[in-house]
Amino acid sequence: MNEDQAIGSEFLEKGLESQGAIDAALRPPFFDDFTGQRKTLDRLRIMVGAAVGRQEPLKHILLCGPPGLGKTSLAHIVGNELKTEVRVSSGPVIDKPGDLAGLLTNLQEGDILFIDEIHRIPKTVEEYLYSAMEDYRIDIMIDQGPNARSVRLDIPRFTLIGATTRVGLLTSPMRSRFTLQTRLDYYDRDDLTKIVKRSCELIDCPINQEGAQEIASRARGTPRIANNLIHFARDFAQQKANGQIDRKIAASALELLEIDHRGLDEMDKRILLLMAQNYKGGPVGLGTIAVGVGEEEHTLEEVHEPFLIQEGYIQRTAQGRLLTPTGWEVTGIEADSGKDPSQLPLL
Repeated sequence: MNEDQAIGSEFLEKGLESQGAIDAALRPPFFDDFTGQRKTLDRLRIMVGAAVGRQEPLKHILLCGPPGLGKTSLAHIVGNELKTEVRVSSGPVIDKPGDLAGLLTNLQEGDILFIDEIHRIPKTVEEYLYSAMEDYRIDIMIDQGPNARSVRLDIPRFTLIGATTRVGLLTSPMRSRFTLQTRLDYYDRDDLTKIVKRSCELIDCPINQEGAQEIASRARGTPRIANNLIHFARDFAQQKANGQIDRKIAASALELLEIDHRGLDEMDKRILLLMAQNYKGGPVGLGTIAVGVGEEEHTLEEVHEPFLIQEGYIQRTAQGRLLTPTGWEVTGIEADSGKDPSQLPLL
């Protein structure tokens, strides 16, 4: 049994069946166990190796990209490689300067502070991070009015690893304080297949190569989605078959979830069908689409639209969203060839 399997088995033997515990068991512990994101891995290896060689804390790192691609996993891997503690928090939780001060003063020399969704830290709190990241100190105001006074707190030299799905919402002063800013991209099918097989080994789920490829092809390039699909496919195989996942079982399980062979789910198809039937392929505004399918705009923009654009089903223009020929093909509706959609007014 290799180290990955030992870590996974340890979680399962303890009976930690919560989703959080299972996700933790599936996370790769070291760089060599991580699949994909080769450019980011190379950059992190260099920084970690140099920090170890100089015996000093790692410089601050910003990981950005869509959700589910491994930002949290990479932060823990960096901690394992440096043999240091990783303290985890999130932007919305750090509501006041005192919250930040509590986090920072509890750190030890060389510790890693990982802040997920760092763009959601209030601006008043963010300003306290500037001196913490550069000078390893923070100035906190105590009391109010005539009794107000500033107290300077020295903090240990630490590493801040920030993760964000919307790097554009970070202020320029904050972004400039990160030595490395690196983006995680969607995974290709081969890398996802390896991830599926590794996850299945860790949870003791029999799967063959074709079954792993089937799940990978429907996971939208995202390991988190792939792991979620594995759990459902495993349940399906136990109830409907002999417990082993092959291509047929995986396809049947995911069809039950209304995820087709392209990776399109029910909401994706509703978006494409709405644009084709109601708006002749567009251009149509995001707000109109959101109302039509009964979903929030930011959910469509952050969850569904990136995949639809990347796979070439829709096109985002200044006039609005347009269906591409591939998008028309998915809907099964013939495009109105007599009109140029790009010349139509925004609906």
